Amino acid sequence: MVIQMSRKGKVYYRDVLAGIIFESENGYIFQYNESYLENKNYPAISFTLPKQKKEFQSKTLFPFFDGLIPEGWLLNLTHNFWKINRKDRFGILLTACEDCIGAVGVVGEIE
Repeated sequence: MVIQMSRKGKVYYRDVLAGIIFESENGYIFQYNESYLENKNYPAISFTLPKQKKEFQSKTLFPFFDGLIPEGWLLNLTHNFWKINRKDRFGILLTACEDCIGAVGVVGEIE
């Protein structure tokens, strides 16, 4: 089966590439980077996304990633500045979550 991916982002843990998150026609996919998996010093990015070779799939945005999205006045700023629809949670994640509070950040890629 061929999965069409429309948008994706690189997921970093403390400036180290941990994996890639994709939006597909069937939902969302997160997959750890092979070198990140092999390094035993790097933790899972979330308890709900333990380190494994198999990709994670979800019809909705993974709660961990949704939790990185800003709220309140910062979400309003994101909407007003980048003109991203507030319901486009993945678009906000790819645009505004490069430098989040905590160790994980997401850098959107433009195809």
